[in-house]
Amino acid sequence: MEREGRAVRAASGELVTIGEFARLSRLSAKALRRYDELGLLRPALVDPVNGYRYYDPAQVEGARLVAWLRRIGMPLNRIGRVVALDAGAAAMEVRAYWARVEAETAARRDLAMYLVDHLSAEGRTMSRMPDNAENNGSSGSAGSVGALAIRCAALTDIGVVRTANQDAAFAGPRLLAVADGFGEGGAEASAAAIEALKPSTWGRDGALSAADLLNALEDTADSAARAVRDAVAPCGAPDGSGTTLTAMLWTGSRLGLVHIGDSRAYLLRGGELFRITHDHSLVQSMIDDGSLSPEEAASHPGPALLLKALVGEARPAAVAVACRPDVRLQEVLAGDRYLLCSDGLSAVVDAADLRTAVVAADDPEEAVRRLVGLAREAGGPDNVACAVADVVVE
Repeated sequence: MEREGRAVRAASGELVTIGEFARLSRLSAKALRRYDELGLLRPALVDPVNGYRYYDPAQVEGARLVAWLRRIGMPLNRIGRVVALDAGAAAMEVRAYWARVEAETAARRDLAMYLVDHLSAEGRTMSRMPDNAENNGSSGSAGSVGALAIRCAALTDIGVVRTANQDAAFAGPRLLAVADGFGEGGAEASAAAIEALKPSTWGRDGALSAADLLNALEDTADSAARAVRDAVAPCGAPDGSGTTLTAMLWTGSRLGLVHIGDSRAYLLRGGELFRITHDHSLVQSMIDDGSLSPEEAASHPGPALLLKALVGEARPAAVAVACRPDVRLQEVLAGDRYLLCSDGLSAVVDAADLRTAVVAADDPEEAVRRLVGLAREAGGPDNVACAVADVVVE
């Protein structure tokens, strides 16, 4: 009966042909046929004899939404989820998608700017080489300083409220890392992400060039992602398990940063504390686009929705590449102090108190104890992980 009713509507002119609907929706007939095949936009009627597609003019708004989402580059499988939601939920989904696009664009911009600086510096060095070769008879350099090293400590704490600790932290002569696990396999995910970084022997004796180091960081990030997927595979819901990861890898002359999620890295230099990572979270995206001030973000009632993390879900290649961690090189100076922490610390202790604690501590061991104590004094609503490293002259 329903099919007959639609046939009557088509015959009476209430439904329109695919050509007319293409004109109304600003989509091509080819695109409409494709969206029908994918289940994104079904016609109101397909003639059983000739296969002609007929559409209800009321479908125009939905068709335009599909077109707009394609225009901003949203993948078709995600569009299918968006168009099935009510308007409010769809708006949140679009915001989350675009925030991730902007975060990925910012990461690529940072890498592009690094490459510009790096290649410009190489160009300046090459332009000076002939003069140096003529005028200098030795390869030594006057005024060289001693080799740098890091002294570090790490600490995790279950907090006051949680019954299990899913955070992990590590501090060693080549690696400083924190990871904040979530979901059923969160503890396994955070431990696996950090463990995947430990065996790395790249950059020994500071031998890697900057370009090789960036490639090594990419490989290291991929290893951590695979380790997380393997670790949470036995869980009942691996797609809902994963971890953030913020890690610094020390080669003896350079410091490489790997970052994904909302754990953070800070640098204390010249008495000032600077955050050197960017949260991959919905709240941070709202700060970035001006819809939320940093003060409002501190008391934002919504859940801590991550836009990027290492997760157990097996993703298509294009999505996996888009969700890779940020990697970059960090300038290192003797006297620098670095802090890495999960949001169990940064979300409950304000920046001024963080700075005071980091400045006041005589060494990394005292610093991590002070910081965990601050988180517990603030109510300890979440697990806490932190690692502190000092850059020193050997």
